[in-house]
Amino acid sequence: MWCRGFLQQALRYMSTSRQAGILFDVDGVLLRGGSVIPAAQRAFRKLLDQNNNFLFPVVFVTNAGSCQRHHKAQQLSHLLNVQISPEQVVLSHSPLQMLKSFHDKCVLVSGQGPVTDIANTLGFQKVVSIEQLREHHPLLDMVDHNRRPKLSSSPLQILPKIEAIILFGEPIRWETNLQLLIDVLLTNGSPGCEYDAHLSAQLPVLACNMDLMWMAEAPSPRFGHGMFLLCLESVYRKLTGRELQYQALLGKPSLLTYQYAEHLLRRQNHNRKLTTVYAVGDNLMTDIYGANLYNRYLAQQHAAMPTSTRFVAQGTGSQLTMAVPEEELVSAAAQCRSILVCTGVYNPRFPLPSDWSSGITEKVFHGHRDLILEPDLLEPSHVVEDVEAAVDLLLQHEGSITPEL
Repeated sequence: MWCRGFLQQALRYMSTSRQAGILFDVDGVLLRGGSVIPAAQRAFRKLLDQNNNFLFPVVFVTNAGSCQRHHKAQQLSHLLNVQISPEQVVLSHSPLQMLKSFHDKCVLVSGQGPVTDIANTLGFQKVVSIEQLREHHPLLDMVDHNRRPKLSSSPLQILPKIEAIILFGEPIRWETNLQLLIDVLLTNGSPGCEYDAHLSAQLPVLACNMDLMWMAEAPSPRFGHGMFLLCLESVYRKLTGRELQYQALLGKPSLLTYQYAEHLLRRQNHNRKLTTVYAVGDNLMTDIYGANLYNRYLAQQHAAMPTSTRFVAQGTGSQLTMAVPEEELVSAAAQCRSILVCTGVYNPRFPLPSDWSSGITEKVFHGHRDLILEPDLLEPSHVVEDVEAAVDLLLQHEGSITPEL
């Protein structure tokens, strides 16, 4: 018992000196649907000291977005039997609170769960849901004949003009959301009007979570929000001949998501600089691509290269950095190491190609349309069996460092 306590204290001292932090993906790494992956429970026992405190700053970064941060923290605390605070959780929509220039605009929100409440919590003051839009314009949603809304006998309060769209996650009724989102886009925010074929500008669209697929209890991955975005983009292009443009793409692999997560790690570390951030995930196109993109940004920043966040963010095709003050995007970590586990979307029976440049092509590229295919960003720093092996790896790496006096 004494040896174990001494080892944990030594690891804590070395990790404080090293100032490492850990970013954990959730689905496919810690959970499969509502069930805990057994390796996760073993992993977290190794990450806690005798007082059940984390040996390192830890943040859970998930592309889930249908709940509030405190609800996700409660869920993870219960399932993992570890005390997790809301400040340790980054959901796909969490960085939206930094986009203050949109907070006073009337935004239409799409997704499932309490999306209106979530938007309000993030700072948006004028929020309209798809359900409200459908109620006010009952002639728009006509696919399901048995669900067609009835005309109201009394006039409803007029909705304000929609000024921006926030796509929080995959909705329940795709046909309803696709139809009404197209109506809003092609009428410049006034869906009760005719389509305007000569619109000179498109309403801003902020999309959270680009996951094409995600891992639940089923044997194979399930459709994610990225699949819904693919449908919306295809419909918009078919009707207009133009590509749907995004003002922001959030969630992994967005650069801002990792910057925001590092900010939370530093707060746990009493605002002291982190040296190494370990990012553990199961999805090449989100967890690994995003962590490696972030590592590139950190390397360029520390090399004092004349680059900007916008340049590095080209890896995600996002113009988000135009909407966030540059001083809020500063990162201080020296490196981000990506660790791929084999318990989720990535299947070890289909090994990584030895020749990245030719092994991954557009034919099998599962990233979002606006992701730039850069094979080196898809290569993880390490591939391990599960999250317990990932924790063993980082403990070994951090434990091998001689503390700086």
